[in-house]
Amino acid sequence: MSAGQAESGGRGSGFARINLGSVLRTGTDRTVIALYTITFLLVGFGLIMVLSSSSITSYLNDQGFFGGFWKQATFALIGLPMMLLAAAMPIDFWKKWAWWLLGLGLFLQLLVFTPLGIEVYGNRNWIQIGSFGAQPSEALKLALVVWVGTVLLRKEPLLGDMKHELIPVVIPGALLALGVVLLGKDLGTVLIMAGMVFGAMYFGGVSWKSLAVTAAGGLLAVVFFVVTSQNRLDRLFGHAAGNADYSGLGWQPLHGRWALAGGGLFGVGLGSSKAKWSWLPAADNDYIFAIIGEELGLIGALLVIAMFVALTIVMLRVISRARDRFGKAVVGGILVWIVGQALVNIGVVLEVLPVLGVPLPLISSGGTALIACLAAMGVVISIARDGALYQAELAAAGVSRPKERIRNTR
Repeated sequence: MSAGQAESGGRGSGFARINLGSVLRTGTDRTVIALYTITFLLVGFGLIMVLSSSSITSYLNDQGFFGGFWKQATFALIGLPMMLLAAAMPIDFWKKWAWWLLGLGLFLQLLVFTPLGIEVYGNRNWIQIGSFGAQPSEALKLALVVWVGTVLLRKEPLLGDMKHELIPVVIPGALLALGVVLLGKDLGTVLIMAGMVFGAMYFGGVSWKSLAVTAAGGLLAVVFFVVTSQNRLDRLFGHAAGNADYSGLGWQPLHGRWALAGGGLFGVGLGSSKAKWSWLPAADNDYIFAIIGEELGLIGALLVIAMFVALTIVMLRVISRARDRFGKAVVGGILVWIVGQALVNIGVVLEVLPVLGVPLPLISSGGTALIACLAAMGVVISIARDGALYQAELAAAGVSRPKERIRNTR
């Protein structure tokens, strides 16, 4: 095989079908194994902590002590096969169906404005069908980042020209997707999605000029939407004042802080949290990190952070080994989505950031979020497998791939 054939491998129809041999070869790649291992560890740890943190509220809601756990375990049993299925897909599948996936994601998000939509904590970002509830914006995240990667790959010869870098990725693509979520007043999710798109553009090789314009526009938009909402202003200034309003907006942050402080170095023991006894709202969701700190102490909290750091390192390696701009952009966007959201969640619990209402990925309770994150990790593994195959092709062709920066711009 020539070097040119090695470079183009995976783009033709011959490589769209991955045979069993290639799956087995890439399945033993250390990067792929690391992705599976870290994901399973985070999900398993999350189930344990959801069991502990949700037991009291589940009992008070007549669901028994294990109600919240069984619900989350059910979603994990749905999400894990979806991850494995996504991981087995060739990356050409994602490129081919990217536009359709984005259209489906937008359609599902628009359902929140129909009679199926419901409002939760002031945000209209959920749909309810009988006993089944879902958050469509989580599916839209994955569809959007795959679409951005596909567009950047197709426009690769034109990158460097701001017009082609921003259209249609930012205008109208990202603005449309973020806009329909913002209509439901869920600014926290919008911020995560915006960061995800920016990450995909950065790792996808968009020029610094376009990135600067995008960042400046995004910052102005955030300022506008904060100053035009009294609730957001109250949360921002309450955070700046140290959340002194104990009986109002400061209740949750203060009890989160007390839970962390009560854990000390080694924690009070798994299942022994006091804050989960109806003192800390969203103890199994947005503030599960506070329960981790209380029950497992500083050691347990640092262990969670270490797992996300390890995930970051592995995903950066996937980006560096990716076959093309699509893989770099998609994994970069998912990296910012999952790890960035984890940092935001932890920052909120530590009171470094105001309350934004975003869960801790792969750990917090929440079925739609868990399934979407697992599907996203499946896409990352799909790209990692293709990257391993690409490296094997280069090695077989005797091509020494030069060392390159993770962000390879024109």
